[in-house]
Parts: sequence; C-alpha cells; structure tokens
Amino acid sequence: MADRLLTVAEAGEMLGTGERFVRRLIAERRIRYVKLGHPVRIPESAVAEYVDAHTVEPVRRIRARYGKAA
Repeated sequence: MADRLLTVAEAGEMLGTGERFVRRLIAERRIRYVKLGHPVRIPESAVAEYVDAHTVEPVRRIRARYGKAA
C-alpha cells in the first residue's frame, strides 16, 4: 500500500508547525517530498522519518546529594 501524500498544510499540522516551516524543510531538502508539477506533497512516512531522526532521547543522570554538609 502506498503512502498517503500530505499537503504542506497537513504536514505542518502533523508536525505542530506552520506551512512556512515545512516549506523551509522542502527548500533545504531536509525532508522527502513529491513534486507534482507545481504542487508539492509530502509522504506521511517522510514526516515520521523526520520526527524519528530529530528525536532526542533523555539522558538519565544520577543526581548529586544536595544539602549534605562536607
């Protein structure tokens, strides 16, 4: 089954951003897209790949003991 092709507005909505940010990603070729003549569409999987690639995992640190006199 083929990916659903999203409009720039739909991709922005999925990312929680505006159309301008998605258009900048396209212009900088930081996200996959399909050019259908003048209109541009973004495969749904490309949005998921972008999110996965830019997800930062938390670092678990052991906290120092606060308030302990030396």
